[in-house]
Amino acid sequence: MTIKKRACIAGVFEHPLRKAEQHSVAQLHAECAQGALADAGLTAKDVDAYFCAGDAPGLGPLSMLDYLGLRVRHLDTTETGGSSYLIHVAHAAQAIAAGKCNVALITLAGRPRSDPSTARPREYGAISPDTAFEQPFGMNTLAGYAMVARRHMYEYGTTAEQLAWIKVAASVHAQYNPHAMLRKPVTVEDVVNSPLVADPLHRLDCCVVSDGGGALVVTRPEIARSLSRPVVDVLGAGEAVGAAYGGGDLLVTGAAQSGAQAFAEAGVTPADIQYASIYDSFTITVLLQLEDLGFCRKGEGGRYVQDGNLISGVGKLPFNTDGGGLCNNHPANRGGITKVIEAVRQLRGEAHPEVQVPGCEIALAQGTGGNLGTRHGSATLILGRS
Repeated sequence: MTIKKRACIAGVFEHPLRKAEQHSVAQLHAECAQGALADAGLTAKDVDAYFCAGDAPGLGPLSMLDYLGLRVRHLDTTETGGSSYLIHVAHAAQAIAAGKCNVALITLAGRPRSDPSTARPREYGAISPDTAFEQPFGMNTLAGYAMVARRHMYEYGTTAEQLAWIKVAASVHAQYNPHAMLRKPVTVEDVVNSPLVADPLHRLDCCVVSDGGGALVVTRPEIARSLSRPVVDVLGAGEAVGAAYGGGDLLVTGAAQSGAQAFAEAGVTPADIQYASIYDSFTITVLLQLEDLGFCRKGEGGRYVQDGNLISGVGKLPFNTDGGGLCNNHPANRGGITKVIEAVRQLRGEAHPEVQVPGCEIALAQGTGGNLGTRHGSATLILGRS
């Protein structure tokens, strides 16, 4: 069963705080939920489905539904790290198409900047099956992504300067976002001269750590069209799990599979995409996903992103026009939901005028969760202006 045009994103909200010292995680979820419902022109009484992931406090949906005062007939707690929320959109569309619900609410929130103890939702530590095999050798988030970056450089001649162009593009866009953590534009020289944190990645190759959150409202098309907001259709979706073990290629992400699924369902190609929200936990994350989604061939990502090709109004593929995880925010250390939010803004024509893509009709949102150096989740959404 296809979900193409079977559901719409009717409401979005991004929490304005980047440091929420006076908020609880549950309160952030609630404020995001209220904001997205208000954006759609709906109320909590209209919601009959709820989606959350590992960032939700307490016993996931049981705690949050009680806290939010929601009475639903469908719920989903799919957990794939930062890509979870794009999968939630797809699963909400599937549930709507199957008649399981009419209005689905998706929330994310966290406080890793104010409270570092919340940086790893639903602590998996020593009970995770990979711990005994990886932790003694120093594998962590930075090490995994640095290993992938170094391998790409070895195989294809990619340079630190080329990776830096991804940060430069994000910073050019972030200067127009009043809520972005890092609003000052940077140069390639700024990036490569910033402190080395895990060879070959520099500090400015890494995303910010922020509090905050976001929410989405997915509805039946007839409900979306009855509201006052511009209608954004879900055209296609894909999800995958990628791993470097079992013969997997370290330089091939799950986007190769999830992207192919999404493009096939939507009936479009990378050439049709006018705007792309690409998960940007690190600059190398963006480069690999662009290759695997088909915007350029494997190994050509460095040349593709250089010289401003990702800058709105300058390059061929405007990306992350809110500043992305590299400059804007990365709430709960999970940036997937904001990728969808900015894609919806672009399709509605509501991005900042300096970065708005003229006549944007088809956009892509791509999420990654986990670690490209070990195992990760991937999700792709193709969205269209109705």
